Amino acid sequence: MVELRRGCDRQRLVAAAVSTLSTMKPPMTVTVTGAAGMCGYSLLFRAAAGAMFGEDTPVRLRLLEVPQAVRVAEGVAMELEDCAFPLLADIEVSDDPLVGFRDCDLALLVGAWPRRVGQERADLLNANGHIFATQGQAINEVAADDVRAVVVGNPCNTNALIAAINAPDVPRDRWSALTRLDHNRAVTRIAQHAGVSVSEVHRVAIWGNHSAAQYPNLMHATIGGRPGAEYAADRRWFRGEFIPDVAERGARVLEVRGTSSQASAADATIDHVRDWYFGTEPGDWMSAAIWTDREYYGVPAGLVCSFPVTSDGERLSVVEGLEIDELSRAYIDRSVTELIEERDAVRALGLI
Repeated sequence: MVELRRGCDRQRLVAAAVSTLSTMKPPMTVTVTGAAGMCGYSLLFRAAAGAMFGEDTPVRLRLLEVPQAVRVAEGVAMELEDCAFPLLADIEVSDDPLVGFRDCDLALLVGAWPRRVGQERADLLNANGHIFATQGQAINEVAADDVRAVVVGNPCNTNALIAAINAPDVPRDRWSALTRLDHNRAVTRIAQHAGVSVSEVHRVAIWGNHSAAQYPNLMHATIGGRPGAEYAADRRWFRGEFIPDVAERGARVLEVRGTSSQASAADATIDHVRDWYFGTEPGDWMSAAIWTDREYYGVPAGLVCSFPVTSDGERLSVVEGLEIDELSRAYIDRSVTELIEERDAVRALGLI
């Protein structure tokens, strides 16, 4: 009788496995640059476990690194294999962008020279601009026709601008830069201040550049069912604590840890990808830096700027029709001015 039950259990398990296989979607090929770094390391294991695309979508991982870090990336690939992830269909390690981006459906551009204590953003622009120009060219040449790209490596807005311009055959709405980490930081700060769960905070928005000049906006948020404008009305807290706490959080992490944000950036990247591919919740939005194909809220065309955006599973679209008060206008304009200055700087370097 015991053996019969065991046989029935095996039959049920086999039937469940066959059913699962029959509902599996085609594999997604995901290229991660800087795969040997800590952000890439944190990201890869969750991607292989199904955190981005769900338990019905296998992934093929392409780990792209600079030559001197390939051996470390090979060690990461070994660890991924040793986890026996059911959804991990394949791993390949390369230092050649034309190999690493071949047929990729999603490019996660994580690798960049990190910001160090005391380093200016202009130094990052100069160091990283050529990297992202080369990667944009490779994506343009060998990636899948429907490729999407998320730029994580800083300064991510302008790096995304460089990569997108160097990939003229990839539609501009397939490019985005990560401000979801700032968004998540803002959600946590206001939840702590209001004494509510982060799940009760909605419609926070990050505007502008992923830098200290960004504008985390609560004017249209809801927090525990209350309007965010009620909290923003406390200008001493809003301007003196909340905005700088969010905008300077990365610098504080760098100061305390001695290295930039890694695991939190990886987590935010997964949030960004999941919402882009599966759509944002009705009535809510995410924050993302996207290409401005025209003017939005006074932000000129031709920048990669963060806005409140929604996704239908395909396209990230700016939430339009929001009222922008005088204070918000000043913060947004300051951040956009910085984006324009960065664009002009990389143009002078011949990168766009």
